[in-house]
Amino acid sequence: MDNLLKAGLGLWMTLVLVGAFLYAPTAAGLRELSRIIYFHVPAAWVAVLAYGVAMVQGIFYLRHRDLRFDAKSSAAVELGTLFAVLATVTGALFARETWGVYWNWDPRQTTIVVLFFIYVAYFSFRGTLADAHRRARLSAVYVVFAFSVVPFLVFILPRAYVTLHPSPLLNAGGRVDMNPQMLQVFLAALAGFTGVFVWMHNLRWRAEVLSGGDGDGE
Repeated sequence: MDNLLKAGLGLWMTLVLVGAFLYAPTAAGLRELSRIIYFHVPAAWVAVLAYGVAMVQGIFYLRHRDLRFDAKSSAAVELGTLFAVLATVTGALFARETWGVYWNWDPRQTTIVVLFFIYVAYFSFRGTLADAHRRARLSAVYVVFAFSVVPFLVFILPRAYVTLHPSPLLNAGGRVDMNPQMLQVFLAALAGFTGVFVWMHNLRWRAEVLSGGDGDGE
């Protein structure tokens, strides 16, 4: 069954790639550069999703004191940080082609990097704690408080300042403002990247549990 799911996910992502480059038209004014939306936005979405999963699993650990929840939380932070890097890199490539520089302190560029460093600090903090349950407990508290700033950094602060960033999927009137073919590929990419995250997260936390025993020891 796992092999079937992996094959299905691989086929789905292959179709996303084909759709991004051969099916979806380009956006007016951006030409071929507009195709980066099918990778940049899903990467940013998965980063936020992963940090949310880390918070939820951290809460589960605090309630049940089961180290498997700590492993799931830690794995989610790792993947969230990976996808935050991918979002930052793809955003920088877009910035270079549109604004002439890789970095210009645009609010949307800046907030994702601030988010990245908040969670990088999580690994430094976690690495100083030797006892498994103490590490899990304090890490859980950290990810709960860390995620409390995510809505502010991702959804509120970037909209409080003038930005050169392209308009979001939803325009000011709350309507979807995207070519139907582009929207199909975009939504497929969001689903595909989410599936990739779920698959990677399952592999990572299980590997963490195996490397540390049954997940219930000290």
